[in-house]
Amino acid sequence: MLFGRNHKSPITLADKGVVEWKYATCGYCSTGCSIEVGLNAAGKAVASRGVADADVNRGKLCLKGLAEHQIFAAPGRGTQPLMRTHWHDAWQPTDWNAATAKLHDEFRRIQAKYGRDSVAVISTGQLLTEEFYTLGKLTRGLIGTNNYDGNTTLCMASAVSGYKRSFGSDGPPGSYEDFSHTDCLIAWGSNLPEQHPIIYYRLKDAQEQRRFPLIVVDPRVTMLAQMADIHLPLTPGTDVVLQNAMMHVILKEGLEDKRYIEANCNGIEELRAEVAKWDPATASRICGIDEETIRVVARLFAKAPAAMQIWTMGINQSTHGSDGVVGINNLALITGNVGKPGGTPLSITGQCNAMGTREWSSCAGLPNHRLLENAQHRQEMGEFWNVDPEFFPKQLGLKQTDIFKVMETGKIKGLWIIATNPMSSLPDTARVRKAMEQLEFCCVQDCYQDTECNQYAHLYLPAGTWAEKHGVMTNTERRVNLVTPVATPPGEAQPDLWIFNRVAEKFNEGGRVKFPENAADIFLEMRELSKGRLCDITGMDHDLIHKHRGVQWPYTAEQAARGEAPATGGVRLYTEDATFRFPDGRAKLIPLPFTVNYEGPDEQYPFWLNTGRLVEHWHTRTKTGKVGNNNKFSPIPFVEMNPDTAAELGIRRGEYIRLVSRRSDAVVMAQLTQRVRRNMVFLPFHFHDCANRLTIALLDPYSRQPAFKQSGVRIEKIANQHEAAMLSMEMRQF
Repeated sequence: MLFGRNHKSPITLADKGVVEWKYATCGYCSTGCSIEVGLNAAGKAVASRGVADADVNRGKLCLKGLAEHQIFAAPGRGTQPLMRTHWHDAWQPTDWNAATAKLHDEFRRIQAKYGRDSVAVISTGQLLTEEFYTLGKLTRGLIGTNNYDGNTTLCMASAVSGYKRSFGSDGPPGSYEDFSHTDCLIAWGSNLPEQHPIIYYRLKDAQEQRRFPLIVVDPRVTMLAQMADIHLPLTPGTDVVLQNAMMHVILKEGLEDKRYIEANCNGIEELRAEVAKWDPATASRICGIDEETIRVVARLFAKAPAAMQIWTMGINQSTHGSDGVVGINNLALITGNVGKPGGTPLSITGQCNAMGTREWSSCAGLPNHRLLENAQHRQEMGEFWNVDPEFFPKQLGLKQTDIFKVMETGKIKGLWIIATNPMSSLPDTARVRKAMEQLEFCCVQDCYQDTECNQYAHLYLPAGTWAEKHGVMTNTERRVNLVTPVATPPGEAQPDLWIFNRVAEKFNEGGRVKFPENAADIFLEMRELSKGRLCDITGMDHDLIHKHRGVQWPYTAEQAARGEAPATGGVRLYTEDATFRFPDGRAKLIPLPFTVNYEGPDEQYPFWLNTGRLVEHWHTRTKTGKVGNNNKFSPIPFVEMNPDTAAELGIRRGEYIRLVSRRSDAVVMAQLTQRVRRNMVFLPFHFHDCANRLTIALLDPYSRQPAFKQSGVRIEKIANQHEAAMLSMEMRQF
């Protein structure tokens, strides 16, 4: 018998009887992978595969994408509209006309009694863009509440806020192509192998070719940190301190790009004055990184011909989240690393269509980055939609995190939740539960009937999911890609766009506002609204997007007329002599004083609690918890803790322990690992009634994003392990 790598038996894949492959874009993270779903002769989805000629993923899929076809037939799908008088009553089936009339009547009743803003609408990052646009038109133009937001506030709000503060507009400046041109890369609070595996493959392919240094800033020894050239395990919440110290070194040693700053930036003297206070020795005592390492990293970054920074929730989910993004932008600007190949700050977005939310949902104002505070923008949209401009609010309303706080006081009485699960995803679950209990009316619109929020609903609208619908999504690098219908929603369930249009019929007196039924027609309407704006998509349509496996914005009608290839459309948002979105065309360098405004360990709660994602799960496990090939890897809540800490507390691997914070407690299984330091634990956030029982509802002052990653807990050993196992099992129920 022969052995060795040249004599292994080839892998044989089971024949699943696929007779047709249908195109879509993956509906999990923001990477934007092109995917094909295989149908058998009976029309059932039986396989998923990556699309080889798609630039984003080049044939690859992560394990979630490989099993994505299984969500269509997963248990718990809603199949008919349901209604009840009180949330503790039994559900009663109803029809769509009665259901949409109920939503209209209850919202109008509450608004008549308590005022226009006594109702709220909360959506998701997982609708298709045409659906977002239609929901925004319905909410801003007809319903009239200013309490309207998406759950992207929990993930990308700090990136949005930071971009706006530095550059004058939202929009990631770079793209995945920059990996292939960079000479140095810093990853701030980003664990790509588990959060965005396909982007990680792009990074590693580029690094193998160019051998650039990879520097990872993260309190935990993540998978990405293990593969880094330099790992900076800073004290949680102190990113701004490290950034200021790096800028101190760069400016003191004259490593800044003086020409770029003079041509493109305002505020250098104010920034210089602030960072002068943050010499590496001073910063080291706060951020926990030794001063010589700070100097080495600052010099590596500043001396690189092109330097790139990426970040994810480790920066965003903090009371300093927006400042952390501004700090990243400051570093990029003073070294001339905005607008050139390989030089960019690139936020790695969370959800599959969080970018579509930011561009078109009107959650942050009006479509395509228009502002409610801008009278001209209100006038434009009023004329385009046939809505009185005076009907629009003149300033932005509450973010989701504030909506629930106001709801808790009784000032918001009606709520429409669409494809999101705040009972599991918001911090301090106990307070969210109290807020939900006092609602006079709650409507939940979701593809799954068994979400936690439905416990408090009076009306349930069953929706289609992912590739049961038709439309586009935008990924991290501003690439607009297409989803085509692969399956049909079960029973009486309908696509979200269909539901929004039926609800609009109830609010749309005299039919004065037009609501197209077809996603392609809606895209053409959006295209017209985009002309001349930063997010210009006038050169695109559904057919072009499908043909090229996605097109990055901006891609204008003028570019299309000149015959420019869509692949060159929006690779980078700015040029080296950039025109930023402030009136004078210059970016802002913003000083960042540091204050401790978050919760940390103390004598009573001596451990940092850090939360984050696992590669096999997605958000609240509403989808992945029902797919065996995903759920089998991590079926129960667990916590990573240091073996030395466990030995001191008498805790063995695999035992159940109790984590206790100032808010509540959670029972989880102990997994011992050196990936966390002795005074820290890491808890995956995917499990209902677990991580967010513990987290604190402190918010970033600019973005209103929660500080999921900075709070204190204590660890308690549990004597009765059988009872603890039963409690943990309850926490994983849907």
